Amino acid sequence: MKVKKIKIGIKSVKSVLEDFANSAEAIEKGEKVKSEKAIYFESIEGFRKALTVKRLELLHAIKEKHPESINELARFTGRDIKSIATDVKILESLGLIEMKKSASGGNKSMPSVEYGQIGIEIAV
Repeated sequence: MKVKKIKIGIKSVKSVLEDFANSAEAIEKGEKVKSEKAIYFESIEGFRKALTVKRLELLHAIKEKHPESINELARFTGRDIKSIATDVKILESLGLIEMKKSASGGNKSMPSVEYGQIGIEIAV
């Protein structure tokens, strides 16, 4: 099985904008630009607020147990449905999970993790 990776890093806004400008310049010249799935935070504090221990545990539970719904994820983790729903929305907004229609139909949405590793990169 091929393991998809997602990179998480700490970068300043200036650095992200410079990377964007360099990529745009390369595209204008007709050069190939490597596509990369990555999420960057401005600071360690921002990273720690977004990726709490509880949210990382949710990612693991979703990857390992394949819950059919948010309710089932709450049962698997023994956590309150409201806090699970909040954490799932945050993880979805970061692009770390996808919500798909449940195979059983209805209005149920099924959380899904489409990668096997998260790499963390911190510039010093």
